[in-house]
Amino acid sequence: MTSPALAERLDGLLFFPVTAFGPDGGLDLDAFRAHVRAGVDAGAAAVFACCGTGEFHALTPEEFGACVRAAVEETAGRVPVVAGAGYGTALALQYAGIAEEAGADGLLAMPPYLVVADQEGMLRHYAALAAGTGLDVIVYQRDNAVFTPETVIELAKVPNIIGLKDGLGDLDLMQRIVSAVRTALPDRDFLYFNGLPTAELTGLAYRGIGVTLYSSAVYAFSPEIALAFHKALTTGDDATVNALLDGFYRPLVELRNQGRGYAVSLVKAGVRLRGLDVGEVRPPLSEPSPAHVKELAELIERGLALLADH
Repeated sequence: MTSPALAERLDGLLFFPVTAFGPDGGLDLDAFRAHVRAGVDAGAAAVFACCGTGEFHALTPEEFGACVRAAVEETAGRVPVVAGAGYGTALALQYAGIAEEAGADGLLAMPPYLVVADQEGMLRHYAALAAGTGLDVIVYQRDNAVFTPETVIELAKVPNIIGLKDGLGDLDLMQRIVSAVRTALPDRDFLYFNGLPTAELTGLAYRGIGVTLYSSAVYAFSPEIALAFHKALTTGDDATVNALLDGFYRPLVELRNQGRGYAVSLVKAGVRLRGLDVGEVRPPLSEPSPAHVKELAELIERGLALLADH
């Protein structure tokens, strides 16, 4: 019996695990497995392995394959595994092949490396990636990969491109994309994801344009807080949503904005604070300052205390 299509399985909180490194800087697969296992056991709806939070940019193809394989084994089919793919078209296809061989269910296609391409070039890139893999593909809009509504319509015509993850945060553009695709392809069940670094902060705004799926970096180090927020957001419990926004998520974003790369390194510090040694980030990222780690620890305590009050 085959599993349902990936699009049908992406319903809930999306977990982006960090990639664990040992004291020597090498891959620590045991710690990575424990991290993935804990996240799935806590209630994640999907595992997005070796993506932005997982330092895709810092992994060799061999390390990438080992991590994706480990994630697939640890989830054991309970939830889908989506792997990152990026760089130029040739390398993106190579990573797609590795992910498919490792048993992944889909790909998160990250922006092409270095170049700023026009719409036609980006369409050719993602169409070639989709044509070269048997996996479903989610396209990640951010940085140098920003799409017009017309381009997203063309992407949505590709059968195995199933959705768009937005890491840009332009709600006007996203509303126009959603409307344009709905108008041009009324029978297409195309998915949209809020992919901003701390997506919960903009959850209410994205919900307003019909985008309810989102990636939660907080889930990596505090699934309790992330799940409580997700439940409140999806059930319309705005009192709990606002309490967590005011007392935890907004201060977290303000802390995150104090350092470059904190969208990854601060998350990894949070995982360590909660008791799992996943090591440090690899260069060119750097670790958050001790003062900021202390502030993060206090924020986590505050967030957990808020749960007791709601």
